[in-house]
Amino acid sequence: MAPHLPRAHPLIRSITAVSAALLLAACASTQTTTPSAPPATSAAPAAAAPGAFQEAHKGGTLKLLAKSAAGTLDPQVNYTLQYWQLYQSMYDGLMAFKKVGGDESFKVVPDLAEAAPEVTDDGKTYVFKLRKGIKFSTGDEVTADDVVASFERLFKVSSPTAGTFYNGIVGAAACVKKPKSCSLDEGVIGDAAAGTVTVKLTAPDPEFLFKLAVPHATILPKGSPAKDSGTKPLPTTGPYMVESYDPSRALKLVRNPHFTEWSRDAQPQAYPDAIDYSFGLTVEAAVTAVQNDQADWLFDPPPADRLNELGTTYADQVNVSQLTAFWYLTLNNNLAPFDNELARQAINWAVDRNALVQLYGGPNLAQPACTILPPGFPAHVDFCDYTKDGGAKWAAPDLEKAKQLVQQSGTAGQEVGIVVQDDAVNKSIGEYLQSVLTEIGYKAVLKPLSGDIQFTYIQNTENKVQLALTQWYQDYPAASNFLNVLLSCASFTAGSDSSINIAGFCDKETDAKIQTALETQRSDQAKADELWGQIDQEIMKKSPVVPIFNPKQVNFISKRVGNYQFSKQFYMLVGQLWVQ
Repeated sequence: MAPHLPRAHPLIRSITAVSAALLLAACASTQTTTPSAPPATSAAPAAAAPGAFQEAHKGGTLKLLAKSAAGTLDPQVNYTLQYWQLYQSMYDGLMAFKKVGGDESFKVVPDLAEAAPEVTDDGKTYVFKLRKGIKFSTGDEVTADDVVASFERLFKVSSPTAGTFYNGIVGAAACVKKPKSCSLDEGVIGDAAAGTVTVKLTAPDPEFLFKLAVPHATILPKGSPAKDSGTKPLPTTGPYMVESYDPSRALKLVRNPHFTEWSRDAQPQAYPDAIDYSFGLTVEAAVTAVQNDQADWLFDPPPADRLNELGTTYADQVNVSQLTAFWYLTLNNNLAPFDNELARQAINWAVDRNALVQLYGGPNLAQPACTILPPGFPAHVDFCDYTKDGGAKWAAPDLEKAKQLVQQSGTAGQEVGIVVQDDAVNKSIGEYLQSVLTEIGYKAVLKPLSGDIQFTYIQNTENKVQLALTQWYQDYPAASNFLNVLLSCASFTAGSDSSINIAGFCDKETDAKIQTALETQRSDQAKADELWGQIDQEIMKKSPVVPIFNPKQVNFISKRVGNYQFSKQFYMLVGQLWVQ
């Protein structure tokens, strides 16, 4: 999920490794997955077995906490994990990610559509048959006209992914250029009498159903305002609707009186009668509130100095899950010294991933990364080109090799600016990088910026950023969401705040292989995954970025809560929690 700074998690500072007690506790509750071996869902207390809704556990008010609200309520505009997580029990699209824990949560299932679409015209035409009887929280039935209007609206409100996820729809190019007058009359065609919606693409897109399953493709009533709704809630189709929202205080969700479960996979009935989401407490105070059963969960990761306590006294209430994400360094391929491949490789050899894992919070909160595609993600291959003495896994840096490469590149003594966010963890990582770059022969300067601006700042070439620390969380489970989005020529736009290819890496040979992989996906996903794995390895040889670690999610829940399930796509399933 992009852009991944808003969806990225608040950071955890730690001076020492996480205690052995928490690590042992997490062994029982951590979800570690591989594509071939779906895990059992971790739970504390025990989760419900898959199957029908358990009426005995319905009711109660779930109490959630966060340091701050996450901005607009508009599902076609908001791009944060914090609210995307809630939207899973509020809004629906034609398709949805399956609401379960583990690898199955990456599976796309029909939602407002009654079945998978009929696909014709060599993958360019999709025909969806709408389910009958589904209503918005206003009581109005969902129609084909609502679907058409919703696709046009996502362009009119300039949804963050309008020009990347949905620009392949016929007519979308004009909508991107002139959003306010967007018309998709040739690209999204509704037939009210037949209850169908036909979507036409300019070219086949094997990832299109993934894109229809994220919140930006939410279906809203036809009359919804063609602007960001801000703090004003829009009608929902899922189990919950918004009763009130004050970003400085709280968000309250209550049951949608017009909701009836139509698909346990796509939109299951929710258990709590209400969800109170309060903002403003410090993370320390929030942890204490959950310990005392005054609250049930906190969005923000627990501070490192509380981890030992949680891992011992509250071990049964702690759940740790590996995330399909990575933190990485961008090396500007178009500015000295990193317009030199040897200089870029030197940074990869020099950085001690284990040291950075410790700065993030220890091995229970992150693991060293060598690859762009995260472990457990489609097409991931275990390899590690930049570890001392070789191997498929990270072992240690090789500073001597890094120093040699700096000398060979002729870039020794050059000044390198390191741009990081100004919070404690990012700054500590930045200080480490400054020390290492100085040791291998550069004049390193640390440039911390406010988290509110750093992400857009490092994208704009006019700011001449040489090296930056950033992060990426998947939008959906496809290798292209990392390799194509982050490192293709099409993702680089000079002078733009929205140039997500921050390294400015544009290699024609690599681009051609990316296009081949995209085309192969249309007919042979297994072969395409093989190609994506090779592309990951080939890009790393050119060293445009430095993967440093894959983060993990720590969820601390109260004793009042049961049926904990962790979706790899949208994380903890809030609506499926039981509340005593």
